[in-house]
Amino acid sequence: MSLIRDLADQIIAAHRNDDLCIAIPSFSISSPPPRIDNEAAADHYELAGALAAIEMGFIESDAKVLGKAWSRMTLYDGGFNPFKWPNRPEQFDLLPWTRNMNPNAFKECPKRLGLYGVMPDADWVKRMVEAEIPTVQLRFKSEDRYKIRKQIKESVKAVEGSNTLLFINDYWEEAIDAEAYGVHLGQEDMETANLEKIREAGLRLGLSTHGYAELAYADRFCPSYIAMGAVFPTNLKKMPTAPQGLGRLYQYAKLMGHYPLVAIGGIDQDSIHAVAKSGVGSIAVVRAITQAKDPKLAVRHLQDLMQA
Repeated sequence: MSLIRDLADQIIAAHRNDDLCIAIPSFSISSPPPRIDNEAAADHYELAGALAAIEMGFIESDAKVLGKAWSRMTLYDGGFNPFKWPNRPEQFDLLPWTRNMNPNAFKECPKRLGLYGVMPDADWVKRMVEAEIPTVQLRFKSEDRYKIRKQIKESVKAVEGSNTLLFINDYWEEAIDAEAYGVHLGQEDMETANLEKIREAGLRLGLSTHGYAELAYADRFCPSYIAMGAVFPTNLKKMPTAPQGLGRLYQYAKLMGHYPLVAIGGIDQDSIHAVAKSGVGSIAVVRAITQAKDPKLAVRHLQDLMQA
């Protein structure tokens, strides 16, 4: 165990200032720390990578994925280098070149979706079309199915004849009926949504992810784009993980560069330029537009900041 401890300490020391570490939660008898399975590990490097990840604040599922990636990276490199960080698809058992050969891959969307406005209703979607935003998502929440269908139909009509691409959040059946451009689903929706129906209808699919394990899981479905976050704290919805920060976003973007990527979560005019430097082709914003005095002007300003 002393060798594993030493290797883990080297990794932590090497990346302490890389904005990869976040606060570690307090553990207790009712909430014990994650357990590392020594017997299932391939080698010391997997155990060390997983241990380091846990102590850097990664959740257990991400730590396990990172442990395996550290093992593969060390094997491929022919030696252990704590100053590197796994960010190659093959280190995570991903096969980026197979997407074009996968019959179950979802329809492609542009590699760079640009500024991506997440809007609460069809009226806001119309305003975004008038502002010539590249991509917009309708995130309308209601228990009334009639209102949901009405909002989606109005949103689809609003983007007709424009260059704005429309994704519908959650309501995939209504999106199919309205012939929307695409659907955006969260991890919690993937078990209940009929992905085959969405694919057969020709809709694009965007999937939310919140870390390495969910990135690897999303890759199995070959979605049209992958959203990564939350980068910063957000009150839009309750997030399953702590904010990921810029350091992790940069690493996710390197790893998943074979996909169109969207950065999500708490991004505003003060942070959008730094987020854009990660290499993602799209950045989702909400309040930076909806709470602006002049939303149309805000769209132009945010786009300028992305390209600065």
